[in-house]
Amino acid sequence: MTTATCRWTTSPMSQATKKNDPKAAPPRRGLFPYPRGIAMSFQGLSAYRPQMLGLLRIVAALLFFAHGTQKILGFPASDMSPALLTLPWIAGMLELVGGAALILGLFTRPVAFVLSGQMAVAYFMAHAPQSPFPALNGGDAAILFCFVFLYFVFSGPGAFSLDRASGRDG
Repeated sequence: MTTATCRWTTSPMSQATKKNDPKAAPPRRGLFPYPRGIAMSFQGLSAYRPQMLGLLRIVAALLFFAHGTQKILGFPASDMSPALLTLPWIAGMLELVGGAALILGLFTRPVAFVLSGQMAVAYFMAHAPQSPFPALNGGDAAILFCFVFLYFVFSGPGAFSLDRASGRDG
């Protein structure tokens, strides 16, 4: 294969030709130069941001909703059955109602703000006193939920949401 047809190698002559061609791609620098087609394919993925944001919202909300159903409805079965109006019961209701609202994409920004705060409080009240390391204190899910929900406050609901369908949030 000659240097004129190979994208991976460059020669002084091909560099001189590229300098004169305004449409020519700049030479690749760094440890891992890549052909032009690979970079172009990743840039095309940006068109799917709203759909992936909506998918992230739905999946995170389904996981969060499952914590609420476990506390309030006893499904899936667990040892946790909080008494009415106690802190775990309130947390379970927030998880149940807030998770359902996020699944639907209804009032996404304010609901995500409340749930993000709930997860921050849950981490510092229940997990952080056990150990400063989230992997040891079981608080890694609370931290992830906190920051994913905080992201939704700023990003909005994405695709597949009632907020977007009603024109409340774009």
